[in-house]
Amino acid sequence: MTAQTTPLPAATPVGYPRIGPGRELKKAEEAYWAGRIDHAEFARRTRELRRATRARLAELGLSAAAAAPESFSLYDQVLDAALAVGLVPDRFASVIGADGTVDDDGYFALARGTAEQPPLEMTKWFDTNYHYLVPEIGPDTDLHLASARVVDLFRESLEDGAGTRPVLVGPLTLLLLAKAQDGAPEGFDPLERLDDVVGVYAQLLAQLAAAGAPWVQLDEPALAADQRLSATELADALQRSVGRLAEGADRPQLLVTTPYGGIGDLLPALLATGVEAAHIDLTRGDLPTTDQLAGIGSTQLVAGLVEGRSVWRTELPTAAARLAELRSRVAEAGGAADTISVSTSVSLQHVPHTLELETSLAAELVATLAFADEKIAEIVTLAGGQVEAGSVDGPRSVPRTFDGVRVDSVRERVAAAGPADTERDEYAVRAEAQRRTLGLPDLPTTTIGSFPQVGEVRAARAAHRRGTLDDAGYEQAMKDEIARVITLQEEIGLDVLVHGEPERNDMVQYFAENLEGFATTEHGWVQSYGSRCTRPSILFGDVHRPAPITVGWSTYAQSLTPHPVKGMLTGPVTILAWSFVRDDQPLGDTAAQVGLALRDEVTDLEAAGIRIVQVDEPALRELLPLRTAEHDDYLDWSVRSFRLATSGVEAATQIHTHLCYSEFNVVVGAIDALNADVTSIESARSRGEILEAIDPGAFPRGIGPGVWDIHSPRVPGAEEIADQLRRARAAVGPERLWVNPDCGLKTRGYAETEASLRHLVQATREVRAEVEAPAAL
Repeated sequence: MTAQTTPLPAATPVGYPRIGPGRELKKAEEAYWAGRIDHAEFARRTRELRRATRARLAELGLSAAAAAPESFSLYDQVLDAALAVGLVPDRFASVIGADGTVDDDGYFALARGTAEQPPLEMTKWFDTNYHYLVPEIGPDTDLHLASARVVDLFRESLEDGAGTRPVLVGPLTLLLLAKAQDGAPEGFDPLERLDDVVGVYAQLLAQLAAAGAPWVQLDEPALAADQRLSATELADALQRSVGRLAEGADRPQLLVTTPYGGIGDLLPALLATGVEAAHIDLTRGDLPTTDQLAGIGSTQLVAGLVEGRSVWRTELPTAAARLAELRSRVAEAGGAADTISVSTSVSLQHVPHTLELETSLAAELVATLAFADEKIAEIVTLAGGQVEAGSVDGPRSVPRTFDGVRVDSVRERVAAAGPADTERDEYAVRAEAQRRTLGLPDLPTTTIGSFPQVGEVRAARAAHRRGTLDDAGYEQAMKDEIARVITLQEEIGLDVLVHGEPERNDMVQYFAENLEGFATTEHGWVQSYGSRCTRPSILFGDVHRPAPITVGWSTYAQSLTPHPVKGMLTGPVTILAWSFVRDDQPLGDTAAQVGLALRDEVTDLEAAGIRIVQVDEPALRELLPLRTAEHDDYLDWSVRSFRLATSGVEAATQIHTHLCYSEFNVVVGAIDALNADVTSIESARSRGEILEAIDPGAFPRGIGPGVWDIHSPRVPGAEEIADQLRRARAAVGPERLWVNPDCGLKTRGYAETEASLRHLVQATREVRAEVEAPAAL
């Protein structure tokens, strides 16, 4: 351990939103990608965003050196770390310049793909709705310093005043999240390259030291989750990576963060690495025992006392009591109790920038809320000792007691729901009834739900919201778009159609606006991935449906075509995952409330003549706890809530669900337990890996592994899609196979959408002919 020359400030978050309060990053990126601005203007805009962010953090009390984390990224923090050490797959070798570095265009090629190459796989960051890009590595990948962006950002922060604290995903987490690149030997584990990766990190730390950085933050959230390594192996890998970096003399002081949960008995291993500071999540993890703190020595502890993933205001007396107890335990273990810093549990990238922009939220709700800026004020207050301590075991957030928080009729309905409410007829009975009712061909084609949202649609919604377009004008605008989408799908040749969802701003917010128990924000944007931002709703009370939500739009679409039109709903788990959910009752209880509200919508769709209803659950894998011991309880209530929503219909009504962008192999059993008639699932970007986990005998119902990665602007060719279908047909059989994109098409343009769907239908017809030909012989 080096001598600590610049202690960490008393208050310091571990990360901050990077998109800008007005989504400045999104607007600059999309303008650059579309060619509306050149690279110089793009660089100017992103530079101005960083300058404004640093000024805002200083204004909030983080003006001291290293108090503010430099957590900016043009797209993704994992991609940043991967490029810092040269993790560039062989298929993208052309993005590496003659000097061994990767410029912004090469960076975006990895993130978004090119006309020739699909992008890096994308999946969920631990148990959040943030998506990271999966690094790829092989035994012969040329590891070298391919990007010194983190050094440039630090130097830039010096120009803006006090220097920030550079932030990097740690080497151990980077490789635990990585996958073997195509062509790597069977059984190759990315961790085999740990020593090489650490060597490049050491070079980067030396450059940061030369630039004058007093601290560098290494994020190691992998320590808070069960891994493929045992605890002993993980502790050894921690020493080989972080411990080796701490042994170096030519480096800044190191802060290692462990967000997203408690690390328990791994804390001694972290303290033994010799880093100058260690962060622990004390909102999802317990206070460390004196035994776990025994090796603390002069290591500065950073206490994550303010929850960074929720928008609920911290109950400060409870947090102050926990801080006092932590200081007592550190002192008992022989550490420096007076140097403990107060922090957030995780990066504040998961919450909106500030409440100051919100004007329509109810005052009694606002009194219980804190966004990123307000949470920084909380840690500054706690660090300043301005709060009288309460009880260590008190509430973690400010209690909510206003109207709508508790609705007795909702609670009575949940209590009355029994096993019969989650059961349907046997699948064989359902399949035959649906075959007779729907009359679909083998390999039926469909989409996931949304179609591109053109400017006219967004303008009509905005005008209606402002009151400059009346209800009749708005309804006609939406009907015109629905009719256009139905006609397009018929002309392309799809078998099962959708209405395109022009009336929906977001797949969760739309339902939040039509269900009781939710509040929505005006400017509460949070980054999902790259330039994609969402406005999570705030679920504060008991949930129920006051009136039908989607029935009118779906029945209008069905009236325009003889083809079946799917009713489209978002499932209870996803509504919870993509909202800021109340923390004053078990998640399972809240999920059951949402499930029963959706049950009313499903049965109303069926009664109106809609014979296929899709209930999307893309977040099923996302909420899976990071500790294996907690999986069963989560899967029990998540599956039950879906089945509560979907089990009130007749056998002839076909229930679909959709799941995307997570590693679903680990929850195949739960996917089967959902008991949907058809499951569509992300498959193209992960190159069909989910197919390896699907046993036709254990998963006998319909499945649609996505054949078009819609998160990239790339248009797949018909033969490319046909090859994916042949592989899927071999894995699951033609009688169960559906053909669909990976996800909804809201973020795509019409030109690429039409071209890709035509290729999808062309490929399907080709593969159908191959299936039918042997039968005709």
